[in-house]
Amino acid sequence: MKAMILAAGKGERMRPLTLTTPKPLLQAGGEPLIVHHIRKLRSAGFRELVINHAWLGEQLESALGSGEEYGVSIAWSREGEPLETAGGIIQALPLLQSDEGWFAVINGDIWHDLDLRQLRPPRQGIAMLVLTDNPPHNPEGDFALEASGQVQATGSNRLTFTGISLLHSSLFEGLPPGSRKLAPVLREAMARGEVFGLHHRGQWMDIGTSLRLAELDQLLTRTRQS
Repeated sequence: MKAMILAAGKGERMRPLTLTTPKPLLQAGGEPLIVHHIRKLRSAGFRELVINHAWLGEQLESALGSGEEYGVSIAWSREGEPLETAGGIIQALPLLQSDEGWFAVINGDIWHDLDLRQLRPPRQGIAMLVLTDNPPHNPEGDFALEASGQVQATGSNRLTFTGISLLHSSLFEGLPPGSRKLAPVLREAMARGEVFGLHHRGQWMDIGTSLRLAELDQLLTRTRQS
């Protein structure tokens, strides 16, 4: 199975850091954020990666190249302008195709301690989302995880979408290329009962601000020194 790391955002909330450096190359614990993802994916058995980029993307390609240094193969999906999450995936679909139709997707601006070997396609459905307990900056959550394992757009047990998922290519069937957000696509699939979830109870951070980046850097530095 292949995996895609979403790395095309401008990181506007982290300026001025991202004025000259793409957010996935910002460092925490002595390594760029995106390298943490690559190492975790490789440890879980993912060897073929797709990375999209737009803002300062040439820096990403220069830093990571073909991925050989990290024991993976990287294919690049270049966007002139950021296409949002679903739009970026749709453009990259030819690079993600496999016999099974499944691929993993990870937001480039998060950090987690999930063992990605836990990701397994659901017996039914076309999407498996990793959800986690709601952090202070997202107290209302995003989606509801039912006891059956199905994920719904509304409900009482609302959790936060981590930005980690397994998606089937049929989720995007019939959608034209162009800028498009992923959440509306997922909600339509939820209404059809085709989205399932995994509750991750470990560590997870959305590195959306320079403060959270500093917090992650302190956490990883302490872990490395202990």
